[in-house]
Amino acid sequence: MDPCPFVRVIVEGLALKLPVASKHAGSEVHPSTTPCFCKLRLKNFSSQTAILPLSTTPGDSPPESTTSSAGFHLDPLFLRRLSGKQTTLHVSVYTGRMSRTCGISSAKLLGRVHMTFNLQGTEHRTCMFQNGWMKLGKDSDKSSARLHLVIRSEPDPRFVFQFGGEPECSPVVFQIQGNIRQPVFSCKFSADRNSRSRSLRLDSNNRGGGWMKSFSKERDRLGRERKGWMIMIYDLSGSPVAAASMITPFVPSPGSDRVSRSNPGAWLILRPQGFSVSSWKPWGRLEAWRERGPADGLGYKFELVTDTGTNTGVPFAESTMSVRKGGQFCIDTNLVGDTASSSSSSRRGFVMGSTVEGEGKVSKPVVQVGVQHVKSTADAALFVALSAAIDLSMDACRLFSRKLRKELCRYQQEYLS
Repeated sequence: MDPCPFVRVIVEGLALKLPVASKHAGSEVHPSTTPCFCKLRLKNFSSQTAILPLSTTPGDSPPESTTSSAGFHLDPLFLRRLSGKQTTLHVSVYTGRMSRTCGISSAKLLGRVHMTFNLQGTEHRTCMFQNGWMKLGKDSDKSSARLHLVIRSEPDPRFVFQFGGEPECSPVVFQIQGNIRQPVFSCKFSADRNSRSRSLRLDSNNRGGGWMKSFSKERDRLGRERKGWMIMIYDLSGSPVAAASMITPFVPSPGSDRVSRSNPGAWLILRPQGFSVSSWKPWGRLEAWRERGPADGLGYKFELVTDTGTNTGVPFAESTMSVRKGGQFCIDTNLVGDTASSSSSSRRGFVMGSTVEGEGKVSKPVVQVGVQHVKSTADAALFVALSAAIDLSMDACRLFSRKLRKELCRYQQEYLS
């Protein structure tokens, strides 16, 4: 498998130096107590916000502390469009709170800086575009506010896969390389909990077998539930290389028609144990639920299963995406504020990303996997299975007052009729 060229633009080393009595900050603002932040904008990308720590270092000395942004991921199409052209990063610096009151922001603009650079050839080498202090705006006064900024890029090659149809329709999975689509996996979805028990057997000698208790203790529940879903991933030879199995049913909380965070449904992501395809070893665990709030959200938490013999995995990603619009399921240890992913040292940088369509929309997930996390086709299959699990969780967390498509509720016809 050959990867696609991606580039990551990294914005880090962010800090702000204000004059002792800043006329820009306003009469009610004191630099030492008022938070400062910046908004970063790159054309065709959503803007990002980052906190700015204040610095008191003299002259051009590096700041005492800095922060970073989530960065920008440039795909092959974007890089082709920029070929031979310049791109500009716009940074707007504010003092005050980032939040809004009654729809009105209380933040005050201190100034802006613009950095123009050429990304030609950055898919093959690391480049530095800026490293140091910059004056805000066009003010030439030495007492003006200054921003410390580091901008660099580094190659970030990824494997790209796409489901040929919705995961519950047992599609073929293609590897994407430019305009070339090559089949690499096939899927088999089942909503029959009995067939799942016959197809998968966790190795009882596996030290991570604590998860087997959850698997074996599955029982029928009175009332409504969604259970028994499973998707198997096969390579081109027809051998199973990964699976996603629903081990905890998705059930509504009492007096409600939604899956709550206090009682989420859960999946195990599995790989064959050794050279045997008759027993399986847990690799990861995904929980999902329906968030309450002004806008409905799909909440999720993913963790790697360890071999310590305990039921505690290594947290890797936890977030929420819009039920109406869908979003991106992402595991990236560079994301600012992502405490779940940054708590693990086993994987660094971008790990994977997968598209998830909003509720009721046709979904053909696109999966990106960092090349450093794939040593074999079977490794890639695990991420494909995880992508299918988060996509199916959007349906599993659908309000129980609404019907599912027929492919997802065969077990209901057999067991709940």
